[in-house]
Amino acid sequence: MITDLLNQHKIEHAKSLIKDIYLQDQRPWVVGYSGGKDSTVLVQLVFQALSELQQAQLHKKVYVISSDTLVETPLIISSIDTTLMRIQKKALELGLPFETHKVRPEIDKTFWVSLIGKGYPSPRQKFRWCTDRMKIDPANRFIMDKVSTFGKVVMLLGVRDDESVTRAQVLESHTVEGKTLMKHSTLSNAYVFAPIRNFSVDDVWSYLLHEDSPWGNDNHELMALYQNSQSGECPLIIDKDIKESAGSCGNSRFGCWVCTVVQEDKALIGFIDNGEEWLTPLLEFRNWLSEIRDVREYREKHRMDGTIYFVGQDEDRKLGLGPFTLEARQMILRKLLETQKNVKNPYDPNYELILPEELKAIRQLWLKDGEWADTLPTMYNEIFGEDLDWDYDDRPLFEPDQLTDLEILCKEQDISIGLIKKLISIEKDHSGYRIRRGLLQEFDKTLQQDWLHYEKVDGYKQ
Repeated sequence: MITDLLNQHKIEHAKSLIKDIYLQDQRPWVVGYSGGKDSTVLVQLVFQALSELQQAQLHKKVYVISSDTLVETPLIISSIDTTLMRIQKKALELGLPFETHKVRPEIDKTFWVSLIGKGYPSPRQKFRWCTDRMKIDPANRFIMDKVSTFGKVVMLLGVRDDESVTRAQVLESHTVEGKTLMKHSTLSNAYVFAPIRNFSVDDVWSYLLHEDSPWGNDNHELMALYQNSQSGECPLIIDKDIKESAGSCGNSRFGCWVCTVVQEDKALIGFIDNGEEWLTPLLEFRNWLSEIRDVREYREKHRMDGTIYFVGQDEDRKLGLGPFTLEARQMILRKLLETQKNVKNPYDPNYELILPEELKAIRQLWLKDGEWADTLPTMYNEIFGEDLDWDYDDRPLFEPDQLTDLEILCKEQDISIGLIKKLISIEKDHSGYRIRRGLLQEFDKTLQQDWLHYEKVDGYKQ
């Protein structure tokens, strides 16, 4: 009974604080919702608190945003979509100033365009390029759009001190004594409000299981989702400092089904073990992608900027790994498309692992990288028996027999075919302009790249 009273006191205090902060000024709110327990508590408390205000007091917008990385675990993104729709519908019925939005990465920064189009190696703990591109940047773009419109915004997050010692230290470092709001670490005129900061895990579940969802969700189903996945939520992150304290989105929480930062995806495994066998092809693809990450034959010998580096000491010194080769990227895409063909999502018959817009962006990147055979449309047709509307028809610069002749000539002259393709692509990019500024500089930059001369460097190993 004492525990229940303490929990109820925290809930009432949180709602009172939410109402006080809401009424203080005209700054609109942006509430982060990830579909997990903490963010559900946050949105539910805000919804309940504002429902207790008079209609005349509801003077500013509350934007509920959720991050869709385009590679979210299907069951989770489906749950998020349903919840956002219900929140919006209920808010309209009650006259509450809520708007729900999903934020997505720009097409040129999605997971597949970065990995398959540009060759980024699959993420790991020390090279977690995905979080900034797919989570932080889209959310921050939304926030800054509101800042440009309203001058200032307040971002509400479902973060808690007891999640980890590191998280508590980060939150404390952003806290100003005597102030409830924290300054965002990188976005000017954006402030952070954490209403459930002092909640424990028990407080969270006690609230969810004893308080009905205002928009009609069944929070027992949310608990079942956790139990079935043997996992936790991957929070919506809008602050690089908080990102670092969040680990890998980590310990295989709800998040991206293709996450290679963790050693094994306990969430996918848990869902499959609890009857969602249709997710098995996704798990198999994810494991395969993790396995091939550091296979030397699939990686370039230079970084994307053309520089090379070495790892190890003395006799163990060897050339470092660069991005995925074009051939490896073609292999990955073929396997991804075959996986998409084999996945039968019982909840969404139109479910796609990769969007047509991403395929079009990948095609353009490959063509720019010298993939003049333009194999992507043919690959797609071979797998699905149909064509996409590719929007444009880039005829290859050379016919197949001409390309073969060029490759033979390069071999005879001991010249890199990759270099020639790069130079011709630069020439093509500058064609049609009366004044082709930068052409010679681009040529010179390409010719000076380290990878062209790495064989002259002593003491390297392949």
